[in-house]
Amino acid sequence: MATIANQLRKMTPFETLLLIGLLLLAAFMSLPIVFIVNHAFKPFHELFLFPPTFLAKEPTLTNFYDLFLRPGATIVPFSRYLYNSVLVAALAMAAVILSSCMAAYVLSKLKFGPKRIVMAAIMLALMYAAETVAIPRYLIIGWLHLNNTYFGHVLPIVASPVAVFLIKQFIDQIPNELLEAAKIDGASEFRVFARIIVPLAMPAIATISIITFQGVWGDTSASTLFMQDETMKTLPYYMTTLTSGAANTVAGQGMAAAAGLLLFLPNLIIFLLAQRRIMETMIHSGVK
Repeated sequence: MATIANQLRKMTPFETLLLIGLLLLAAFMSLPIVFIVNHAFKPFHELFLFPPTFLAKEPTLTNFYDLFLRPGATIVPFSRYLYNSVLVAALAMAAVILSSCMAAYVLSKLKFGPKRIVMAAIMLALMYAAETVAIPRYLIIGWLHLNNTYFGHVLPIVASPVAVFLIKQFIDQIPNELLEAAKIDGASEFRVFARIIVPLAMPAIATISIITFQGVWGDTSASTLFMQDETMKTLPYYMTTLTSGAANTVAGQGMAAAAGLLLFLPNLIIFLLAQRRIMETMIHSGVK
């Protein structure tokens, strides 16, 4: 605290004004987070007040009670959707990190014939939105008989051109002399990858982990297209059903608010824990 106080005393008037402006901007940017949290704890009658209230006047846990316990009497409980989302996100992150790191290492440090063609294909894949390949994905998943399986959730996510590109750009910064020295000392290709490349590329891996988690955690396409069994669908899909239909448009608003908070919190926590890694990746993945 004393160090912070000394730094504040040494600030010029311009720096003081800049700090105040940034603090006000940060407070303004945090308003949506405050609203999401308060909205989840509003009682039913406050959800429809006009003009709407920003803060909950009478906070309650009723929305969470309805979300967790009331659907328990139905065919598929809420905990099943939550379990599916957590498991799919974990499997997808592991698969994307492993495949992207290995592909990025090969493209960055090894020499082979069609290297330029592969890189051109990856750059071309960056131009396509996920919706443009929805039909090919559906046909491939059906051909492999992966409908109603966790592999059906994970497989379309594994090939991530963004992940390969970011990690490759980061690995390009690692000196070749370091890898050659390790090989001279007797390290195998896998040992060089596991002991040198992966630890040094951790900022990029952390960034890819966040991007992958956010994409998978909020994805509804796999549950909609590939999963006909209700027990294999994820939390984001279930959230869309809470306010669908004439009956649920009003009755499901409280549960939807609670579910929205549950979907948002993991993204916020992971970002806060790894934001420094993201900045390091953006710095090292730019132009050499």
